[in-house]
Amino acid sequence: MIADPLPRFEATLGGAFEASGVGLHTGRITRLRASPAPEGHGVRFFRAGKRGVAEVPALWPNRRSRPLCTALQVGDGPLVRTVEHLLAALSALAIDNARIDLDGEELPILDGSAAPWCERILAVGRVEQAAPRRYLKVRKRVAHAEKAHRLRIDPAERFELEVAITLSHFGQLKWTGRPTPDVFPRELAPSRSFGRLKWALPAKILGFFRRFGEPVLRGASSENVVALYGAGAVGGLRMPDEPVRHRALDLVGDLALAGHPLLGRVFASRPGHDPNYGLLSALMRDPDATELVVVGDDGALRRG
Repeated sequence: MIADPLPRFEATLGGAFEASGVGLHTGRITRLRASPAPEGHGVRFFRAGKRGVAEVPALWPNRRSRPLCTALQVGDGPLVRTVEHLLAALSALAIDNARIDLDGEELPILDGSAAPWCERILAVGRVEQAAPRRYLKVRKRVAHAEKAHRLRIDPAERFELEVAITLSHFGQLKWTGRPTPDVFPRELAPSRSFGRLKWALPAKILGFFRRFGEPVLRGASSENVVALYGAGAVGGLRMPDEPVRHRALDLVGDLALAGHPLLGRVFASRPGHDPNYGLLSALMRDPDATELVVVGDDGALRRG
């Protein structure tokens, strides 16, 4: 028997919160304000610019491939970059509806983890709304592979992850579990973005000099990225398996672009933003792969 009950109703933030800081890739300061939103709103970004305010829903058709992050864009409108950590926190803490206003292209990276976002969300609280919460239940196995990346999602009664990566000097690292409101803030949210020191530094230098190209790691520093060195890290790791936990964190954020909470078990070997989206795209494009369900008064799932 599955102990943790699924929330029956949609929820939004109990109040507004703010954050500001440097973007990991652009190196520019962005100010962000997250506010409650009505039922059925979903998570939407509103980017202020010279031409007014552009609305960018956090949905999989709006996803754009950019180096080392997840980005969103509607048509040829302005880009919103590095959304995955905030989306992961909102998704794991069961926040369905939120308005995110920002004055720049990239969300603040803060300390490189989702912990600061969780702290802000938990501080304002979660408020249930009247609309039934609709879940996207996986009905059949869907798989995606590209090069050495292997991902699949199987039917399950809850959202579960089994994530594995292999790093030189570390060997194989695994994380298995459910990213629930209790588990995510404790086990996944504190894990930070990471990279090998031997390639992270050259990439940052290249990103600095390529001012007019795609921004990469211009805002990276020891305050927001873990630089792996040998079997350890400069400044130390928060957990011995922190890198795989961060890959699981990113996976939660990337799959939140489904637009509804998923019910399925994800197996991911060497996940990354592009492979994660490959799996989500394959799932969403198959009309027989999922169905929308709600939680009845008795706690059972039924079509919704």
